[in-house]
Amino acid sequence: MKRFIALLTGTVLAMSLLTGCHGSKASKGFETPEQFDESKKIEINFWAKNDTNVNQTKIYQKAIEDFQKLYPNVTVNMRLYTDYGKIYNDVITNISTDTTPNVCITYPDHIATYLTGADTVVPLDDLFTDEKYGLGGSELKFDSPTVDEIVPEFLNECKIGDSFYALPYMRSTEACYVNKTYVEALGYTLPETLTWDFVWEVSEAAMEKNADGTFKINGQKVLIPFIYKSTDNMMIQSLKQLDADYSTDAGDILLFNEDTKKVLMDVATHTKSGCFSTFKISGYPANFLNAGQCIFAIDSTAGATWMGSKAPLVDIAEDKIVDFETEVMTIPQYDPSNPKMISQGPSVCVFNKKDSQEVLASWLFAQYLLTNDVQIAYSETEGYVPVTKKAQESAEYQEYLSLEGSDDNEHYDIKIKASKLLMANTENTFVTPVFNGSTSVRDAAGQLIENVTKSVLRKKTVDEAFIDSMYLDVKSLYHLDQGAAAGGLSGGRKDLGKLPGASVALLTMLVLAWVMIGAYWTYDKYKENKQK
Repeated sequence: MKRFIALLTGTVLAMSLLTGCHGSKASKGFETPEQFDESKKIEINFWAKNDTNVNQTKIYQKAIEDFQKLYPNVTVNMRLYTDYGKIYNDVITNISTDTTPNVCITYPDHIATYLTGADTVVPLDDLFTDEKYGLGGSELKFDSPTVDEIVPEFLNECKIGDSFYALPYMRSTEACYVNKTYVEALGYTLPETLTWDFVWEVSEAAMEKNADGTFKINGQKVLIPFIYKSTDNMMIQSLKQLDADYSTDAGDILLFNEDTKKVLMDVATHTKSGCFSTFKISGYPANFLNAGQCIFAIDSTAGATWMGSKAPLVDIAEDKIVDFETEVMTIPQYDPSNPKMISQGPSVCVFNKKDSQEVLASWLFAQYLLTNDVQIAYSETEGYVPVTKKAQESAEYQEYLSLEGSDDNEHYDIKIKASKLLMANTENTFVTPVFNGSTSVRDAAGQLIENVTKSVLRKKTVDEAFIDSMYLDVKSLYHLDQGAAAGGLSGGRKDLGKLPGASVALLTMLVLAWVMIGAYWTYDKYKENKQK
């Protein structure tokens, strides 16, 4: 028995060392091969997101075809998704079976969760600077941008901890698409920068009705002056503008605070009067805007082709569209002298595989998506902005911008204005802290606004007691109520995912050790009593 316990103790110590190595989930990196083997047949899987814009699909397909001409030994298989969340769920599901894609369009928040599996995603720092195959490398068969030619604000968004785990692919922000005709008809003049006070005041003024119950401003029975597409962004940006707490890089969840409560009370007040709603509750802001049933529609700059009475993409009948002048403005600000708006848009990550040649091929394709041909073509499909200064400053892209309004398709003025808005405000953009679980905090931020809006519409009383109770419910819903976090109502946790296999084994061995020690002690006592 003593020999067994000694052996067990040694095993436990060995398992402890293993856990120390693997429990941290720090990636070991990727050692770039000396040469890319172009004689070897390689297949890589590329997962991308596309809605209904067939032009984006065509750009992906052309990029794949052009890349395969340069590297005939590489076959790129594309799988298209309609939602980033579905890509995220499939990646998480496939990590345990080592069937992740090779290259994936995704977000840093999602990558942070992918990293709970050791060496799942390739850190790109060394690949960035590799002399042959890095950004702008000497052995590349295409004109790749150098590190310095990527917009630094966009590149820094791809850093998690001390390493880069993605390349930016496209960037957008949010814009407020304004029915300027209605604003002026109400007796107001648009300021240079929208403020929350201005938007709420105009929205309330627009609620005046005629004797027959129709609204004076549009002569219709339907009007929601202010509709917000992404309520998580609404809350996150409001807190940033107020210099209020949200979360930290360490994973402390500070969302549930008094500043958040003030934002929610404003939402409740203006929902009660009927002048505010959300996409999830009422529908797509563009549809209301184009029908003359909304004055301030906030959505991504990437959705600009759906906005305005001349929009090339619409979801309502042509006879429902109302003619009006559209203004593209930054989102409302609490302090117009210090504007803050979120930076968003997809990035590209590369997954680790056993075959280093396969990983290198994946890295080459990910880089190819940053070439001017791909960047400019994709950005022209929506109000996206290329992520490289090389593409932004190219003669081709500058000509595209200069033709603003020359037609209502490729050069639709609202779309190009949306792109220019982001380019003019790149230094004013920000991103939220990224950690495993940050996606849940983002979802919770939006859920707070959705819950308050729904509750007001259902005639419930929304006061401080209601919000305090809702905080508890939302924390529980998104599993943010476990562990300690800094500050009063914050109470959150870092979601670290499943325990590593070595940790599970260690705990099992520890339990077994105590069971055997207990059994030995009982047996020893039994022998002593029998001898007496």
